[in-house]
Amino acid sequence: MAQLTLTTFLTLDGVMQGPGGPEEDPRDGFDLGGWLVPYADEGMARHVATWFGRAGAFLLGRVTYEIFQAYWPQVSAEEDPVVAGRLNSLPKYVASTTLQQPQWEHTTVLEGDTVEAVRRLKEQPGDEIQIHGSGALARSLMAHDGLIDVYRLLVYPVVLGRGRRLFPEGAVPTALRLVESDTTPAGVAVHTYVPEGRPVFGSV
Repeated sequence: MAQLTLTTFLTLDGVMQGPGGPEEDPRDGFDLGGWLVPYADEGMARHVATWFGRAGAFLLGRVTYEIFQAYWPQVSAEEDPVVAGRLNSLPKYVASTTLQQPQWEHTTVLEGDTVEAVRRLKEQPGDEIQIHGSGALARSLMAHDGLIDVYRLLVYPVVLGRGRRLFPEGAVPTALRLVESDTTPAGVAVHTYVPEGRPVFGSV
């Protein structure tokens, strides 16, 4: 089976909305976009490149897909062999009920129930199926045990106080085991977790 991995950028208070620029994701009146930019350094790029190198396919929500589509097809594999090369050449699966005719090569819009479609994708042999960003999709899949195999969370030293979060109120209680950790020179904490079922509770 292919592993399903989730990679996302988070603030210290868990916001994942609009990391790359002010106009990236202004939904709900969000005007704090671009919070990642001051912390983008070689360390962050190295981790991202390593993870992209493990990709066999991508699974994206519609908003993230459209953000990627607006930029990456214009970047050649010669300019960026790891990220652009893989995004442009590998299969891309999009969870959307509104995207009708995708223009980006190697794109398939998932039909029917998204959870069942993802289960079928995971049954295929191959390298990682990677989710990047795609908050609504990630939240819907996190509600089902065993779908997301690895969480790669880059936590930035900034607090915003508002914006869409990866783990919102009402998220399914889940225990995670830390399997890798690093800190970039700019102060980004890079954590890789695998889920381990429900939390265990006690008292002290």
